[in-house]
Amino acid sequence: MQSCFHSDSIGPGRFRSMAEKAVSSFTRLWRGIGLRQVRLTTGFILFTYLISHFANHALGNISLSAMDDALDYHMLFWQSWPVVIVFYGAVLTHLGLGVWALYARRQFRWTGIETTQLVFGLSIPVFIIGHLVGVRISAPLFGHEKDYPQVFFNYWVVRPQLKWMMYTVLVVSWVHGCIGIYFWVRTKPYFRKISSLLLALAVILPTLSLLGLYQGGRTVLRASAAPEWRADNLSREKVGTGADQTALERISSYMLYGYLGLLGLTLAARGIRALVERRRGLVTLSYGNGRTIRVPVGLSVLEASTRFNIPHSSVCGGRARCSTCRIRIIGDCSELPEPSNRETFVLDRVGAGGDPAIRLACQLRPRTNVAFFQIFPPNASLSAAAKIAPVNPGRERYVVSMFVDMRGSTKLAEQLLPFDTVFIINRFLTAVAQAVVECGGQPNQFVGDGLLALFGLATNPQTACRQAIEATARIAVHVDALNEFLGDDVPEPLRFGIGIHGGEVIIGDIGSQEHTVFTALGDSVNVAARLQDMTKALSCEVVLSQDVLKTSGFPAGDMPRIEVQIRGRVEPLVVYTVTKAGTLSAIVADFAVAAA
Repeated sequence: MQSCFHSDSIGPGRFRSMAEKAVSSFTRLWRGIGLRQVRLTTGFILFTYLISHFANHALGNISLSAMDDALDYHMLFWQSWPVVIVFYGAVLTHLGLGVWALYARRQFRWTGIETTQLVFGLSIPVFIIGHLVGVRISAPLFGHEKDYPQVFFNYWVVRPQLKWMMYTVLVVSWVHGCIGIYFWVRTKPYFRKISSLLLALAVILPTLSLLGLYQGGRTVLRASAAPEWRADNLSREKVGTGADQTALERISSYMLYGYLGLLGLTLAARGIRALVERRRGLVTLSYGNGRTIRVPVGLSVLEASTRFNIPHSSVCGGRARCSTCRIRIIGDCSELPEPSNRETFVLDRVGAGGDPAIRLACQLRPRTNVAFFQIFPPNASLSAAAKIAPVNPGRERYVVSMFVDMRGSTKLAEQLLPFDTVFIINRFLTAVAQAVVECGGQPNQFVGDGLLALFGLATNPQTACRQAIEATARIAVHVDALNEFLGDDVPEPLRFGIGIHGGEVIIGDIGSQEHTVFTALGDSVNVAARLQDMTKALSCEVVLSQDVLKTSGFPAGDMPRIEVQIRGRVEPLVVYTVTKAGTLSAIVADFAVAAA
């Protein structure tokens, strides 16, 4: 039988490689999942339910029958078995994580918004238990069929004080959910564009919901005076007997006491932990600048810094997202606890996963004395940081990083006067920066005779990749024009090397109170710098990652495709090499003609 596999088919070796890459990708994804991701997912499920419920309440501004009709569709979805399992699983998980946050947080020097979120979140069950038992649990226990009329009658006629508790829990739960959404999207690149819309929705929807409840309650209050209405809506099948209500109230009391007891046990556990830590002893943290403190075992380095008012950089607030709290351990690292999956994931993203001396201060909880120094400069003080109010707080975004380095600057300095050398380097950097700006990029940092340029700060990934490639071709044109202008003023024509790579990074203002710079932090920035270094060994002017070229949509043409090993990364990176950057202009032009 003739084989059906061609020479380019997937063989055993390639299949094994694909399987290993799939496992590696899954492992990286798994490492990126932490308590924050679980809290965010479960909170989003609950907030979706809240939006659906609020929209149902808002129909009370139309009529009570509109509320009841929409409630049927609402319950059809939320009471289906798959959704019930997911929903109540999210409820228990989110509540458990809230109680855990109360226990795990070592100090309460929070901002007002963080305190509000925790207090509101933990208070929701206190308000909602009675409603949950009276409406949800009464149905399977006693077969009650309670809808809006029965609930409104109880809250507006029998116990009118309960309507204020209902209003309170709606406002508290909505504010708690909005704070969570804010913490989630505030670092996203699109936040500024949609912030006004989100604010409008955050105000309009609860307002309409509360007005709808008011209108529905008033309708029931007027209608309940009629005996016919009471006969139709307050039958035994719908509201039960007095004995049923007594049993439900007893269940509500047990659940409330149990929940309050859980909170009490959590606070007691905090006290017991403090006593155990004192008996366990203290560890010494040395900051490498002469500052030494002693803290109980179990505190993270960042928590210790906060407790003793030691400035420590942390753009994300200690949530293991930005890596700006990174520290380098001085001395032996063997006695340090192993990094968590989340810490390993973040360190791998910034290319520091292979160095045991690099750790995240927000995740490291040393059990022995440790000395270290902070990698990023901290703010001078918390009060000063509040006064500065950085224009660009940290946020995540897909950015294409381009490193451009001038070749032969050392040799140039040996042959020319210092003033002439500086003049030529400045003209070179000006030509490169002009090309970057013309193509929509932003020159970010000048390091010696090199330049870091960023693309995608205000565009989508495809446009950013195209702009970076077009800028590469434009740089070649500008440098050729500069060489022609300089003529015999330089011993030999100016040359350069360019490395380009893209990916998710943290962008924002980094630095001290006296000096702050806007920059990008992330693995893709480091990779772009190392690709630029490879242009020397590969005897080319440009090393371009396959990810950038593929995202741009430009054809590869005759560019050689190779795999290179990047320090700090486990898997090799596929790149394309370009001997002369100017040849990219033909690829860009051909693509434009084909698109037209």
